[in-house]
Amino acid sequence: MGLMDYTAVELGKKIKAGEVSVLEAANAAMDAIDALEDKFNCYVTVQERAAVQAKAEELQKKIDDGTLTGPLAGVPVAVKDNMCTKGTRTTCSSKILENFEPAYTAEAVLNLEKAGALIIGKTNMDEFAMGSTTETSHYGVTKNPWNAEHVPGGSSGGSAAAVAAGECSYALGSDTGGSIRQPASYCGIVGMKPTYGTVSRYGLIAYGSSLDQIGPMAKDVTDCATILETIASHDPKDSTSVKREDYDFTSALTDDVKGMRIGIPRDYMGEGLDEEVKAAVLDAAKKLEEKGAIVEEFDLSLVQYAIPAYYVIASAEASSNLARFDGVKYGYRTESYEGLHNMYKKTRSEGFGPEVKRRIMLGSFVLSSGYYDAYYLKALRTKALIKQAFDKAFAKYDVILGPAAPTTAPKLGESLSDPIKMYLGDIYTISVNLAGLPGISVPGSLDSKGLPIGIQFIGDCFKEKNIIRAAYAFEQSREFTNWESERKGGKIE
Repeated sequence: MGLMDYTAVELGKKIKAGEVSVLEAANAAMDAIDALEDKFNCYVTVQERAAVQAKAEELQKKIDDGTLTGPLAGVPVAVKDNMCTKGTRTTCSSKILENFEPAYTAEAVLNLEKAGALIIGKTNMDEFAMGSTTETSHYGVTKNPWNAEHVPGGSSGGSAAAVAAGECSYALGSDTGGSIRQPASYCGIVGMKPTYGTVSRYGLIAYGSSLDQIGPMAKDVTDCATILETIASHDPKDSTSVKREDYDFTSALTDDVKGMRIGIPRDYMGEGLDEEVKAAVLDAAKKLEEKGAIVEEFDLSLVQYAIPAYYVIASAEASSNLARFDGVKYGYRTESYEGLHNMYKKTRSEGFGPEVKRRIMLGSFVLSSGYYDAYYLKALRTKALIKQAFDKAFAKYDVILGPAAPTTAPKLGESLSDPIKMYLGDIYTISVNLAGLPGISVPGSLDSKGLPIGIQFIGDCFKEKNIIRAAYAFEQSREFTNWESERKGGKIE
């Protein structure tokens, strides 16, 4: 068993006990990147080995003298390339930011650094987080470590694939409409989107500001709870940051769901859901029932309106947020132009990819005079109704159980040719963002093609502990005990 096969918490314990040095962990991660990166393309930027080794030595001294005592000290981590990192380029996987080096670091990343995390690189993603497959990146597609002919999901596909391939111990992703949970499902790892406002968005390059949330991606639920404890904080620099009384998420890691009320929406289990995914969700429900949970089916209304409402709101916010990328202050600028407006036009035409342009145009349209009331305001009203539907459900249930995605990972090129099909792939994750709720995807089983199926647990606002508890209990009941062996079954040499 190599060092990159351990969970982040396990590796942290070994480093703390002196069984493994931070330098050994760093070299193991860099060796994995050297061996596998050409095959999977998980990263946009990898730190120089010498710089990583120097940082490892620095962290080792702080661990040895007792300055760093946290569970993640010295453990290699990767960061999605839409989080600012001072002195390291941050591209959002777009040509328009190909040489951008931020002057500051995102708050969530700073919190990791304070805890002694060893940052080894910036992971690939769909351009500006717009996509569900990590195929819209300017820096090439990322491939799924379970089967390189399939997508890893998106937009945090690079982070998910890096964790699954063992090219880091854990990673940070961002979730606007399922961009942590869906790739976690496709890549057979655990991915968690916290309640909106729990993790600071300061330094996260915005896509949809009312929906974006940073979260952990790791090998198991224990890692996710531990990472969330580390990155969650109240930040006065982020006006949407919430000051919470309790950040002790690891206390929910108990294999006890006796009396927990779990609801399964009938709306999630109907048309469009792959039969093998449906069977895996029902099997998860059965396992939790055997552990004492009370499981019922119920009707969650308005599900069919989530996708149109989401794409109107997210695209409207994107058209506003991405207006700042104009070739004036930073990033790419077209080489030849005539006048200011021509420079704007050519820079944005050459700098943005097709999916980003599509969403900017859609967003500009729904915000334009004459269409604002018909589309944008209607979408906001729909968002409020969806939140009310969830409030009604959580008056009766502690946790909602369902699939993370309608199918397992599609083949490369299948979704990109049909954007509408790609959008529909987010049907089970989007409403969680619209309502600001926490959600977590946990590996359930494998389908007949040997690809992972993710099980999603959704909780009420600020009730992360409920979903961590349910997810941990389910994780303990999985029939296959050695997930690493399953994953490596001939796929990763």
